[in-house]
Amino acid sequence: MQNKQLPNTHFRKEWDLRIRTWFDQPGRKLRRRRARVAKAAKVAPRPVEALRPVVRCPTVKYNYKLRLGRGFTHEELKAAGVAVKTARTIGISVDHRRRNRSEESLARNVQRLKEYQSKLIVLPRNPKKRTAEDIEAYKNAVQAKGQVVPVVDDYTPEAPRAVTAEEKQAKAFVTLREARGTNKVAGRTAKTIAYFKEKKENSAAKK
Repeated sequence: MQNKQLPNTHFRKEWDLRIRTWFDQPGRKLRRRRARVAKAAKVAPRPVEALRPVVRCPTVKYNYKLRLGRGFTHEELKAAGVAVKTARTIGISVDHRRRNRSEESLARNVQRLKEYQSKLIVLPRNPKKRTAEDIEAYKNAVQAKGQVVPVVDDYTPEAPRAVTAEEKQAKAFVTLREARGTNKVAGRTAKTIAYFKEKKENSAAKK
């Protein structure tokens, strides 16, 4: 160090004003637990959680796994016979953004909705419309913790086997590209075929 300057390091700043402590973590944990218990008691005997759909995880790496989604699509609710506005009032979550990309996911979630409806007990708002059976069923109802209809993953990994000669000759990239190209020009191809077919019929009629 030039000129033999003394180091002037500031080690005694007000460090406690510049950090955030977490000493109340045990207290917050207890507060959250008490809030969950109070909420469950408030909505009882209704389920604590809303019913959510079963969806696939994104990306090729994880798409074999099932998990809970945000909400059911309008198509799923319509197939199960549940109105969108009614669904939110009976503990079913709705997501207007999600789309059904396969028949399997649609059938799985429709079955999930039907199973939920079979367990559902709806007490009419009007006391005059409540029957003795409704009141008895309401009193004997047990509050469900977590999802009313559990997620059952029926995935079974394929056993190891030898690759066949036909699979060795198959070219996945070429097959996907051809299918993509065919789908891209499907409308144009159909229009061209219909045009020439109509032209041929008109020429035959003139003769």
